[in-house]
Amino acid sequence: MSDRNNSDYYNFDNYDESIDSREYRRRQPDRRNNRNTTMNGRPPYNKRRPSKRRMRARTRNRIIIVATGALAITLVIVLLVLMIRSCNPGGSSTNASTETKPAETTTVAATEANRTTDTVNTDKLAIDNFIPANPTDNNASGYVANAIYVWNNQAFELFGGSEDTVEGYVDMVNDLSGKLTGMNVYSMIIPNHTEMGLPARLKDSGDAPTTSQADNIKTAYAAMDKSKVTPINAYNYLSEHCNDYIYFKSDHHWTGLGSYYAYTAFADTLGMPKLALEDCTEGTIDGFTGSLYNYAEGIDTDTVHYWQFPYSVTMDITDDYGNTQTYDSPYFEGEEGGSLAYGVFIFGDNPLTVMKSSSDKATAGRKIAVIKESYGNAFVPYLTCNYEEVHVCDLRSFRDASSVDFPTYCRNNGITDVLFLNGVMSANNADHFDSIEAMFN
Repeated sequence: MSDRNNSDYYNFDNYDESIDSREYRRRQPDRRNNRNTTMNGRPPYNKRRPSKRRMRARTRNRIIIVATGALAITLVIVLLVLMIRSCNPGGSSTNASTETKPAETTTVAATEANRTTDTVNTDKLAIDNFIPANPTDNNASGYVANAIYVWNNQAFELFGGSEDTVEGYVDMVNDLSGKLTGMNVYSMIIPNHTEMGLPARLKDSGDAPTTSQADNIKTAYAAMDKSKVTPINAYNYLSEHCNDYIYFKSDHHWTGLGSYYAYTAFADTLGMPKLALEDCTEGTIDGFTGSLYNYAEGIDTDTVHYWQFPYSVTMDITDDYGNTQTYDSPYFEGEEGGSLAYGVFIFGDNPLTVMKSSSDKATAGRKIAVIKESYGNAFVPYLTCNYEEVHVCDLRSFRDASSVDFPTYCRNNGITDVLFLNGVMSANNADHFDSIEAMFN
């Protein structure tokens, strides 16, 4: 299968680069005080029997007197009602004002909640329920070239993992998680473009020789010790968006959008509010010629999309020699098109990267450390929405820059959460298991 199962292949990447809680306000009916207002004690006429001499005049004016009195009474009632409404906070006029405004405020709050914490589909998060991708198929044919499959001017990295090859990864994660006492430990295995972008007819027929990544990841998650580690099912979040631009055409990585959908799976599993991309500022880099671009003729170039956040993030990068430099963004916005454009994400693969966030959604004191290879680069910036600090530890070089092992590093830095984040190729690569284990020694 792909040469990327060999350790040397990864040198390519070492460049500088819930449930919806919406609440609705119940409107109480407007309850007015029903007042029986009398005619202010003034009789409409004199009850004494009048003299005959005045009877005729009084009869003549009765209609005028009654009409005038009725008009005066009506005016008095209107004035009394207006006075009561203006003086009484519980009156109907005030009720109309106070009930309209909160209703509008509640609608805005509900909309904001919906944008960041969409209703969680628990079936989609289940680690034993993998929903097959259904990419658009134009019935075009493809071909194998240099250990990749080429279809519709896109390069797909073929997968040859099995239950046996992923077993070592599971044993390692179970063992190492036990050394992270007092911390919440999570594992996310990411499928690649072949699983999400190639039609089933090509894979099932053997035309594209690849094995099921769904079965491989499901096997891994079933064998993980749930008392130590929580698996994250990002597969279904990617599957439902398989026709979006979630993987590059010329590169083995996912895009910024694909990694965002995986981030939402992580946030939903933990019950965290989610960053909304519409609140961010999008940047693009055209002309990306990725790691698979030269494997065959006619591969399309890509556009790299990234999102600057509505809050500030500082980033400290420690290189192989232990030197640390600080930046004011998790993205290298000076990156240009070409073969290294994926380096826009956290300036590429470095031994240790620490991001500090001012997000108002970040839980005070909560810090996460991520053990990753290059697949993690596009993913980790989104975690700054929910964590005060995000410590990114590259499995291939962390121990070159750190004077202590990973568990000690976590304790020294107050880490509360740890995430094993790896692509499916790495989760079936024994050399990478050795690299992760070396981080703990």
